[in-house]
Amino acid sequence: MQTRRNFLATAAAAGMAYPMGARADYADRPIHIIVGYAAGGGVDISARLLSEPMQAALGQSIVVENRTGASAMIASNTVAKATPDGYTLLMAASGEVAINQFLFKDKMIYDASRELTPVALVGIVPCVVVVATTTPVHNPQELIAYAKANAGKLSFSSSGVGNPQQLAGELMNSMAGINVLHVPYRGSAPAVTDVATGAVTMSFSSLAAVLPLINADKLRAVAVTSKDRMPQLPDVAPLSEGAPGLAGYELLNWFGLFATAGTPSEIVDRLNDIVNTALTTPSVSDRLIAQGIVPRLMTAKEYMSFVASETEKFGMIVQKANIKLEK
Repeated sequence: MQTRRNFLATAAAAGMAYPMGARADYADRPIHIIVGYAAGGGVDISARLLSEPMQAALGQSIVVENRTGASAMIASNTVAKATPDGYTLLMAASGEVAINQFLFKDKMIYDASRELTPVALVGIVPCVVVVATTTPVHNPQELIAYAKANAGKLSFSSSGVGNPQQLAGELMNSMAGINVLHVPYRGSAPAVTDVATGAVTMSFSSLAAVLPLINADKLRAVAVTSKDRMPQLPDVAPLSEGAPGLAGYELLNWFGLFATAGTPSEIVDRLNDIVNTALTTPSVSDRLIAQGIVPRLMTAKEYMSFVASETEKFGMIVQKANIKLEK
């Protein structure tokens, strides 16, 4: 990850190399950002936060459209099949561009790796591992020790089958050599509420979903699934510290901007520059952090490599854990 100083220096140098005609031509009409989720969620908030600096930089209206359904694949397909001119963009989570292909397979109507171009990463969304405050676990080491001492007796919840939260738990099982049973729920609220009531032992969830119950002293955060501590939870250690077998553990959800494959590189790079510059401003970064999103700067090329690597990781977890959707 680049520092702000290094990034701005890189961006400035890159800007000098852009063909002036490409900068002048884009944009001359409104730009649409398609979101596959309902208003008010993390992906939608990310799109709306970035629409303001994008509008200011490009001098055109930025229209955020929520096209929900089919695990965000309707929205993704809209952008995948759009004209590759930078006027129809996708704000996406990891699911629709890096996980769904391993779950839906023949039902997929677009190929994310071929029909979508990564533009800019907005931020990572680590899972927070929570237990009830009555559970004798306070940190990653105690969590893994507790799982080993209660082999076959513990469970973890997530907001559904095949999402990053389940994959985070399955990767923990695989790397730590434990067997905590996954219990899927329809949404984050019941998944974390049932941890507080003792129906399940732990949950992998977003900070936004668990923070109210943490503040109410009903849940305790014992680990995060990023390699580093989250700025929102500086006292909570990474799960990778739980056992020697977890060294290198990291499983993230993430949000980012995509364009239709074939969009001119000058447009992609300019959008990347605008997004990354916005992420360094407190008016954007502070509001993302409040949602449990950790801003992360990447060039378009770095983001492309990141998406490819994450896609491969997700696919390996789905296959190894034999995750299948109910027909």
